[in-house]
Parts: sequence; structure tokens; C-alpha cells
Amino acid sequence: MPPDTDRLRATVEHLASFDRPSASPGEHQAAQWIAERLRDEGLDARVETERAHGTYWVPMGLLSLAGGLAGFAAKRGGRRVGRAAAALGLAAAAGIADEVSAGPHVLRRALPSRDTFNVVAEAGDPAGEQTLVFVSHHDAAHGGFIFNERFIHLLADTWPEWWDAKETSPQIMQLVASGPALAGLGALTQIRPLRAAGTAISFGSMLAFLDIGGREVVPGANDNLSAVAVIVELARLLREEPVPGVRVLLVSTGSEESFMEGMRGFVARHAHSLDPATTRFVCVESVGSPELIVIEGEGMLKMDDYSPEACDLVAAGARRAGLPLRRGLKLGLATDGLIAHRAGYRTATLASITRYKTPANYHSQRDKPSNVDYETVRRATAVCRAVVEEVAAGA
Repeated sequence: MPPDTDRLRATVEHLASFDRPSASPGEHQAAQWIAERLRDEGLDARVETERAHGTYWVPMGLLSLAGGLAGFAAKRGGRRVGRAAAALGLAAAAGIADEVSAGPHVLRRALPSRDTFNVVAEAGDPAGEQTLVFVSHHDAAHGGFIFNERFIHLLADTWPEWWDAKETSPQIMQLVASGPALAGLGALTQIRPLRAAGTAISFGSMLAFLDIGGREVVPGANDNLSAVAVIVELARLLREEPVPGVRVLLVSTGSEESFMEGMRGFVARHAHSLDPATTRFVCVESVGSPELIVIEGEGMLKMDDYSPEACDLVAAGARRAGLPLRRGLKLGLATDGLIAHRAGYRTATLASITRYKTPANYHSQRDKPSNVDYETVRRATAVCRAVVEEVAAGA
């Protein structure tokens, strides 16, 4: 039975009708609705509560401010102040690296936290020896000046051959982390240009994070209600045409937009029952752009390559479904898939892009249901269904 485009559209339209910031009542409302839809398909779906800070602009803004203050203090103070400024700048750079690289999130432990809400349901064959975990997220991001697509379009249109050859989207957090690092090194070495550059980058980053924190939440139709629609529709397909031999977990996380906090909670809660030897993760992310892709690796600071086996599995699913799937691209951002990968699971991320190799309307108020390419969402659902069949055939 093929995926139903009308059902996919209805899921996106309903969930986009209210705000869903990370770790918020709206996120909770979305989680409860998704769980109810999964129960309608006969699944034992539950909403699990985890703890999250719920932003990234607060810790990143504070760390960027620390880098800027380090550079400013080193300019005004003597040798002793310079050493303290160097320590502050380098510590801030390390903190940014911790934040953006799925580290232990040391700073967040000192910041306020609140509840975030994951949806977890089991489908497929509960006695299956192999387990597939499909992951989406239902929270939505804040917008920001830095997410204006015109910057990418200008680069791509000005230097089209260079852009066409690129296989990795920009890792903008490398620039953010460089601010405090340069300020600290400049203070340590007393090299004025280093200190000045680091100070400017740090304060500029701080202003960008202030801007993001002050913006409204975007509708998040492509990112990532398109993937939630895939999860809900996949539940129906597996109920109507079961695939024996494969246990399937359908997960929709909260607080992905605050650096994957909900997914961190899911892995911490369930790792004891998910053997890496028999468990694969497929992260479904922003599948409402025109061209379906499998992301070969991702990382905001350091690139983590995904399991070739898992990426090949998704590609095999696309072939089984008779659908095109682009290979070879890497993401300079991060999705929930990175958390599963870092936990030792074979992981792949199914996503989609425009001709500029970016998700459509990323973190924009234009990311609304009417701008989603539902044919791509339908194809993503068919690929996920075929991936289950591929695992069953291999088992």
C-alpha cells in the first residue's frame, strides 16, 4: 500500500497550527497529539519526559560574550590580566566546542532546565532479532538574521562551479568557536591582530545569538514536521502490511533544536535495551525539499562520518522502492542522528535539499505547510518502509 499524501499533509498542517518551541507546552501538546495518532494505528505509544535547558542561544551567547570580554580585558589590562583573559577565552572556546559537538554540555548543568517530551512507540515484529529506530522531532526553531537564505544563494549564484563541487555545507560554528579561541590566543601571545579579530568575532556571534533568542518560533513544517508525518504514516503502513522479523521503534523527540537534548535523553533511557549489534537508527530530517538525500556525515565543528553500512541500507531501500536518492553530501550542522552515532549505533540520516544543497526555508517563517514538497515526503515514507523490508530480507 503506498503512502497517502493527504494524510501526510494533514499531519503537517495540524502540528504547524500552533507554536512548538523546545521544552514548551506547545511541544508537549504536539507530543500528545502524535502519540494519540500512533495509538490510533494500534501501537503502544507513550510520551516520555526528559530534562532539557531548551535553548542554544543562551549558552552559546554567554560563551561568545566571555570570549569578547576576554579580548577586551586583555587590551585594557596588564600581563596578569592578560593571562586571566587568555584562560577565559580558551575556556569559552572549549565550552563552545562542547556545546556544538554533542559533548557533556558542562555549562548547561548550571543553567535552568525544564521538561521536554519524546514520543516512543513500538511497531513491526516485537520478536524480531533486528531493530530499526526511525527518529523525527516535533519541536520548532527560532528564526534569525543569520538564517537568511540569501547569503547561501548569493555564494552559490556568484561562484556556481565552486558551489556545485562542494560536498559539505558550511560549518558556521567553526567561525563562532574561533572567536574566543583567537581572543584567548591573542591575549596569551600579546599578538594584537589575533586578539582584535577574536574580540570582534565573539561580540558579533553574541549579537547573532541575541537576535535568534528574540525571534519568534518558526512554523517548522519542513523542519521537522515533514519527518513527523513520515513516522505517523509509517505506523499505518506497517499495521496494514506487517513486515515479519524486524522490530521497529518510531520516535519523535523534543528539544532537537536546542542541540538534540531530547535525543540525548532517549538514548540515555533506552541504550540498555538497544544492542548496537542488532540496532540501526534512521534519522528522518527535513524531507519536504525537492531532492531526497542520505547524509553521509555531519558535524558543526568536527565532521563525523556516518556508518557506510547504514547509509548503504537507506540507499538500498530507495532502490527497492524505485526512487532516486542522492549520495555523497555531508551536513555542517547536526541532527538527532549524531547522538545515536556517538552512542555507537549504525546510523544514517534521510533528508532533502533544494538546488542550493540546503533544506528549504531553513529556520524561516516561510517554513510553512504550503511550502512543503509533499511528493518528497511521500517518497521519504516509501523509502523508510522499504528499509524495513531490506532489513527483513537480510535477516
